Amino acid sequence: MSDTRRTLRIAQHPQADELLARSPLAALVGMLLDQRIPMEWAFTGPYTLASRMGTDDLDAREIAAYAPEAFTALFTEKPAVHRYPASMARRVQRLCQYLVETYDGDAAAVWEGASSGADALRRLNALPGFGRQKAQIFLALLGKRLGVRPPGWREAAGPYGDEGAYRSAADITGPESLARVRAFKQEAKRAAKTAPPGKEPAPQKEPAPEKEVP
Repeated sequence: MSDTRRTLRIAQHPQADELLARSPLAALVGMLLDQRIPMEWAFTGPYTLASRMGTDDLDAREIAAYAPEAFTALFTEKPAVHRYPASMARRVQRLCQYLVETYDGDAAAVWEGASSGADALRRLNALPGFGRQKAQIFLALLGKRLGVRPPGWREAAGPYGDEGAYRSAADITGPESLARVRAFKQEAKRAAKTAPPGKEPAPQKEPAPEKEVP
């Protein structure tokens, strides 16, 4: 159901993209980080984190067991992994703890065990930090870029599964498509600001993390 030989170009950073393509956990973490910062920054985050942990991959068990203060320090070290480093460090740890408790630490098991696109979406939506929109985008990313295509995946992914769309990280194959996705998001934000009351378009981002605690 999947093809691990696929390549990604979301981070626009060769080593970071290579990690995303071969590491299911890195891809999940990148998707989790993708809010309130540019996509390239978010999806480079897993590579930055792995480098600071002294490894060439991410391991859910290792992250889940990390001392919270030390793990937060990995995020806050400059350059920070995210605009909200402490908040996102906690979210990444919660995600990994859930993967350990529910999937024995195997991130790929989230979708490899799914019987359909709807089932995969349900499993993704249950992940800490993943709302329905983020789950749909990641399902589209799996299908379009990584060859993970359970029956009905496009329908379950909603508009993000559409062929030829330029809506999200799932549609990025290089600088040109990145620019088109960014233009779509900017237009969506503009439309949201000018929409009449009661007719606001669906939000294009997950809610912002809580404010950093000094």
